[in-house]
Amino acid sequence: MTLLWSHTGPSRRTSAFNPLLQMEEHEDDQYCFQDGNSSCRKYTLSTSIYITLYIFFSLISAVTVFLNLLVIISISQIRQVQTPTNLLILSLALSDLLVGLIVIPANTVAIMEPCWVLGKYFCALLMFTSFICTSLSLGNLVLMSIDRYVAVCDPLMYHLKITVTTTMCCLAITWCCSIIYNAALIKMSVNVQVPSGCFEECYFVEGFVWVNIIDLVISNVVPCSAIIPLNLKIFVVARSQARKVFSATVSGDKTVQASRSEKKATKTIGIIVFNYILFWNPFTYIFCMFSNYKFASFISFLPFINSFINPIIYAFFYPWFKETAKRILKLNKPILFLFLGVLSNQIKRVK
Repeated sequence: MTLLWSHTGPSRRTSAFNPLLQMEEHEDDQYCFQDGNSSCRKYTLSTSIYITLYIFFSLISAVTVFLNLLVIISISQIRQVQTPTNLLILSLALSDLLVGLIVIPANTVAIMEPCWVLGKYFCALLMFTSFICTSLSLGNLVLMSIDRYVAVCDPLMYHLKITVTTTMCCLAITWCCSIIYNAALIKMSVNVQVPSGCFEECYFVEGFVWVNIIDLVISNVVPCSAIIPLNLKIFVVARSQARKVFSATVSGDKTVQASRSEKKATKTIGIIVFNYILFWNPFTYIFCMFSNYKFASFISFLPFINSFINPIIYAFFYPWFKETAKRILKLNKPILFLFLGVLSNQIKRVK
């Protein structure tokens, strides 16, 4: 996480890890400040590229919000689909919704505009939200992997071990730990004392290399060391069970149907995990470190596309999501009003 933000724009304060980000100064450079601070040089894009990219990023943001709202409303409204697995999907959709609402729009401004004009506190908020979404996604994927591991490897005990209450407690712990950890990370690392005038001034203190290393271990190495072995074990066991399903007799039709349902859920979670690792792999950060700053900016945006893809995966593999989405769209009501209605009902239930 931390490596993405230290070099997203042209800077005189180039990271020691990335000499390729240093830029030559030109006499005709324009600056964000009148004092001619070279750390605030402006760069320009052609009008056609500028408009095209803004439209593209805006569409990604809007569709991400829309699709994840559909997921949240679908699971919240129908009690029959409020299983432990789907509650984990609901939590992931909430973090993806934050990405679409805050992170993608702010990143769009950061990439497209030469100067960071949103202020130092929004800089910290943007990083905080971005890091929370990353942590929550990884936390949810760890819980999803555990859920599928128990469902596939110990199916008889699944309903005793993995309950709705247990899942909600685990999710609450995940959200709390993510908020506390990332708040501490931002407090230690983000320099909010520098007046924000350019995007690159929204940066991490470069001297804290140990923070980057610890964060890389906690945010990537530890979760992936749990996610990958669990899913490999799930794959091996599921493959073995698939052979048994094919040899099932007619008298075992119900068992076969149940096994197919579990197999579909396992396959869906497996694709979601693969999708996340593909976009958020630590090599993405390392690759950014050795890219030029413009390319690094767009590569750093790429992982957020993950939040756009997840609801599409649900649509392909979950019939209940397709049916619920169709019913919601037929209501001809703004989806935001439906979401607020769901939120209001949930608050009343808690009270």
